[in-house]
Amino acid sequence: MSEETTLADLLQLNLHKYEDEVRNIVDKAVKESGMEKVCRAGSAVCAAWNEAGTAPPHTESTREALVLKALDSTWSTMEFEHEPHPRTGTMMLKSSEVLVETLEDNQVQLQNLMMSKYLAHFLREVTSWQQKLSTADSVISIWFEVQRTWSHLESIFIGSEDIRAQLPEDSKRFDDIDQEFKALMEDAVKTPNVVEATNKPGLYDKLEALKKSLAICEKALAEYLETKRLAFPRFYFVSSADLLDILSNGNDPVEVSRHLSKLFDSLCKLKFQLDANHKPLKVGLGMYSKEDEYVDFDQECDLSGQVEVWLNRVLDRMCSTLRHEIPEAVVTYEEKPRDQWILDYPAQV
Repeated sequence: MSEETTLADLLQLNLHKYEDEVRNIVDKAVKESGMEKVCRAGSAVCAAWNEAGTAPPHTESTREALVLKALDSTWSTMEFEHEPHPRTGTMMLKSSEVLVETLEDNQVQLQNLMMSKYLAHFLREVTSWQQKLSTADSVISIWFEVQRTWSHLESIFIGSEDIRAQLPEDSKRFDDIDQEFKALMEDAVKTPNVVEATNKPGLYDKLEALKKSLAICEKALAEYLETKRLAFPRFYFVSSADLLDILSNGNDPVEVSRHLSKLFDSLCKLKFQLDANHKPLKVGLGMYSKEDEYVDFDQECDLSGQVEVWLNRVLDRMCSTLRHEIPEAVVTYEEKPRDQWILDYPAQV
């Protein structure tokens, strides 16, 4: 078709013999043309409708054209929010409900758009958006997972000298992960736009590799914690986070004593032997219950060495002390007035 096409040319095509097919093609072409015009002037049209306070015409082609225009407008301004990591100050992605909801809604809209019979002219654009948003969805999901795992393990593998000494290979592996993750986050801050940041070539593969390396570190840590729990089974009563805190402070009985009430039914804190400057030594003299009842150990308890070892000594002293108190209490039961006898011995006796 051109400006020189005549009626005679059209008649020679014998289009009247294919009336239904021609009508379908023309109808489709007119609708596609309408979509293209609305896409080009979509923002102006929407503004006019909003100003007039009237609803846009609900033709299928117009509505779908506006979806494409809205997608372009939304994702050109959608940016990641960041917040600093408490311990290191590294900028982290901030979870945004608006981002997640918008991403989900737009993916559904594109899916519906793909089923339109008037989409042929814009198929490439719709397919491109589908790919961009699908990539963004996958990358955001794994990115937050990697970020969450890194944040959990960072204080353990970087901040705990005990763990670094016990798991040297995994600590070195985590050092490499730490360096790569921080570089990734530094780059992310420079590219705040969500679609641009998530559609960088090779980003998903890089995050996938980080996720696998972090999983190896997590597994090694879990196995290490299991050995500690087997050595002192009461560690099964506490969470991994509490156990890590106990292990990282294992050489400081005063710090570990904060967790005693989680490990024992009633033991709440220990009485320590003090040095000349009134600073606690690694020697236990007695125990306090949650109700602040104090009982002297039958002999001093050594609190030095690995935490699971000296906690077993505390357990032995507790049992031994009560075994020492009970026979004495039985002997004096008949001799002392009951009210005096009750106060002379530990409540458990």
